[in-house]
Amino acid sequence: MSGTAVAADPAPPAERLPRRRGVELALIVVAVLLCVYGYCAVGLARHGAVPPGAAGYGAGLGVLALLAHVAVRLRAPYADPLLLPIAVLLNGLGLVLIYRLDLQTPGDRAAPVQLVWSTLGVAFFTVVVLCLRDHRVLQRYTYVSVVGALALLVLPIFFPAVNGARIWIRIAGFSIQPGEFAKVLLAVFFAGYLAANRNALAHSGRQIWRFRRLQLPTGRVLGPIVAIWLLSVLVLVLERDLGTSLLFFGLFVILLYVATGRSGWIAVGLLLACVGAVAVGRLEPHVHSRVQDWLDPFASIAAGQGPNQLAQSLFAFAAGGMLGTGLGLGHSVLIGFAAKSDFILATAGEELGLAGLSAVFLLYTLLVERGYRAGLALRDPFGRLLAVGLASIVALQVFVIAGGVTGLIPLTGMAMPFLAQGGSSVVTNWIIVALLIRISDCARGQYDGTPAP
Repeated sequence: MSGTAVAADPAPPAERLPRRRGVELALIVVAVLLCVYGYCAVGLARHGAVPPGAAGYGAGLGVLALLAHVAVRLRAPYADPLLLPIAVLLNGLGLVLIYRLDLQTPGDRAAPVQLVWSTLGVAFFTVVVLCLRDHRVLQRYTYVSVVGALALLVLPIFFPAVNGARIWIRIAGFSIQPGEFAKVLLAVFFAGYLAANRNALAHSGRQIWRFRRLQLPTGRVLGPIVAIWLLSVLVLVLERDLGTSLLFFGLFVILLYVATGRSGWIAVGLLLACVGAVAVGRLEPHVHSRVQDWLDPFASIAAGQGPNQLAQSLFAFAAGGMLGTGLGLGHSVLIGFAAKSDFILATAGEELGLAGLSAVFLLYTLLVERGYRAGLALRDPFGRLLAVGLASIVALQVFVIAGGVTGLIPLTGMAMPFLAQGGSSVVTNWIIVALLIRISDCARGQYDGTPAP
């Protein structure tokens, strides 16, 4: 009847998403077994016998992975089930490759130290997952994060250069790379700043230039991106660190585009990056030498000085072919002191071949994609930008490192995430994975009736 109130239909019960912690555990077991297989394959190839420490290596990696899984099961039950297994597999594969190179460099045993740093990284991962109940808490520390990041970036300037770059702090035989930790703080700052100011940046008035669909922002709002660009160039000049500067600037431009949706920021960012790279590449001797090696990697051979590191890397990739020489049977150790750090990807390419190298790149791609997916599923702008920023850190690192060792771009001196020797790098990457797990737990849990943590 017309005068009778009609009761609204009851809301359908919230669909409860599967937690998939069993899937995560099964994938972790597979990842650990693959790493143990690789460890044994190296021993069989080099000495014809299974290494005596294979059981201990497998048990140690398995215990670390299990502890991380328990933390996720307790505090992030709806987290993406692929993030942790991918991290375990990449970290374990890195330990295998470093151990393989240790066998030919008896005076430089890096695998035991890398295992200690991996343990510390898992410890930080566990602390973040257990103690950070809500990623939005980090937005309160937006400006504290940028102060801390800048302090960490500037600190190595006061210490001696190592291999031509001032990016390390060495005290009493202990060394760390502060720029690695600054990356996470910068991601927090950029996400917090852009989440608070995205409307002003997206709607800044009349564009100074329009070409079809390309819109460049007004001169007034170009100030922040120019300041970030100049700061990245300053870090490059003072520390001779091309990789950190590219990562620093690239992260800001990516998040600026995600926050505003304006393609003009990408155009301006690429233009400023090219101008800065060309200027510093010509004026700074250390960077200039890397550019010269990139332009002609075989010049040292023609001059009778033997192959340089980049040439040796290209030879390693060529020797690997499609299926590789097999773990332990390559000669990438000829690259020199950087074989375990900058050029460890050359070892993977030579001994695992194009097929194995493609699988490694697919793991990184899946890790980044899952980070982007978690961010896109969130409702809050800060969490969305933070997830995209953290995933972009991994993507940018993989691009500049892979591009450097394959001759696509000049070398940058950065560490391949999880694979390369470097304690600061492996700890930072475990923290990044922990934050992505926390964000993905919120992204999936907010749709099943459970409030965001």
